[in-house]
Amino acid sequence: MSSMKGSNSRFFTIGLVTAWYSSNIGVLLLNKYLLSNYGFKYPIFLTMCHMTACSLFSYVAIAWMKMVPMQTIRSRVQFMKIAALSLVFCASVVSGNVSLRFLPVSFNQAIGATTPFFTAVFAYIMTVKREAWLTYATLVPVVTGVVIASGGEPSFHLFGFIMCVGATAARALKSVLQGILLTNEGEKLNSMNLLLYMAPIAVVFLLPATLFMEENVVGITLALAREDVKIIWYLLFNSALAYFVNLTNFLVTKHTSALTLQIKEVIGRDEKRKVAGVIVDSKEVLQKLASVVLGNAKGAVAVVVSILIFRNPVSVTGMLGYSLTVFGVILYSEAKKRSSK
Repeated sequence: MSSMKGSNSRFFTIGLVTAWYSSNIGVLLLNKYLLSNYGFKYPIFLTMCHMTACSLFSYVAIAWMKMVPMQTIRSRVQFMKIAALSLVFCASVVSGNVSLRFLPVSFNQAIGATTPFFTAVFAYIMTVKREAWLTYATLVPVVTGVVIASGGEPSFHLFGFIMCVGATAARALKSVLQGILLTNEGEKLNSMNLLLYMAPIAVVFLLPATLFMEENVVGITLALAREDVKIIWYLLFNSALAYFVNLTNFLVTKHTSALTLQIKEVIGRDEKRKVAGVIVDSKEVLQKLASVVLGNAKGAVAVVVSILIFRNPVSVTGMLGYSLTVFGVILYSEAKKRSSK
């Protein structure tokens, strides 16, 4: 009975990972199609649609479906911290969507893989947190790989490159800020509740931005819909998919330990072990390791699928550069894991 239960749990987790991959790659490819191939050149409005869907679906999932307990904002200070995170979150998503207008998904993913580099930089600047020299050394192939990929990218576009680097840096900044701002036990929110509060704040930021910078975007969208009603369905599906990315990411993080049972045999059967005088939660370590491996594999799958769909030209140099970056990220993750012990 227990083996059947374990088998069902593993199948469920594999299903979740498949859904996570599909939603992540799906929203990325659909964003690219809308902003570049279809000609819907309104990345701020598209991001606002995403955030609106995330606001609505988050409320339904938490308040009605009770997927996770609802956590409340307890103070004005906590609200201001969440608003600051939301602003950085907006900058990251908008910049990423803008970059997709000018860059192929494959190159976009190569740049996005450098997130650990920016995370280490911001962590050092904002928290004066120093890592072991070996950890910093592993960032060299991360950056070198992107430099090589940039030199070998047939579809290189300077503005798109700058926006993509900005999006990657903003994503890393949000991660570091979240660790700094929401450290108090009473202020910590799980990712589902954090999205519940960040998404509507993001809509408030994005609405004036899209009205000012993408003038008459609603009228243009309605005019497009009269010519081709599919644009409405594209936007609705794309927005729902954007929420599904966050939902599956939360669920995968929660269930990844089911995919790492063999590794656990190597680490040991105890849930908690003492390593160098420090209590290490083996389950937590495994979940982080699985998340890193799955995340890098997802990026590689996205690159392959996008090349097959959009037929964008790629070079051997570009692919070697991307491979070097991914290899550097894996080394960095391993070095971080070892230094934390």
